[in-house]
Amino acid sequence: MEARVQSVSELAVRIAQDPALAAKIKDNPAEAIASLAAPLQSDVWIYRMVVAALGLAVLTGVIGAVVLAMAAKPIPEVLVALGSAAVGALAGLLAPSPAAR
Repeated sequence: MEARVQSVSELAVRIAQDPALAAKIKDNPAEAIASLAAPLQSDVWIYRMVVAALGLAVLTGVIGAVVLAMAAKPIPEVLVALGSAAVGALAGLLAPSPAAR
């Protein structure tokens, strides 16, 4: 597997040093460059796993708080804090960014 690139200047250096990469880019530029993109920008599964994990944390917090409330036990502050932080993180991930407007 080829190493990922983080910037355009790094891509230019890689193309200058690797004739095979230069040939791939000449043949099919979109596919060649997409294969070198950083995984956080190109891999949708990373995003889905983070959203699923945060959703699970929210559900665990809510269900745990309800169970403890029904048992007439105090709800630990750490449970409330984890649930609140997960809700905030989900809101930050799912809200449209100002740059997208």
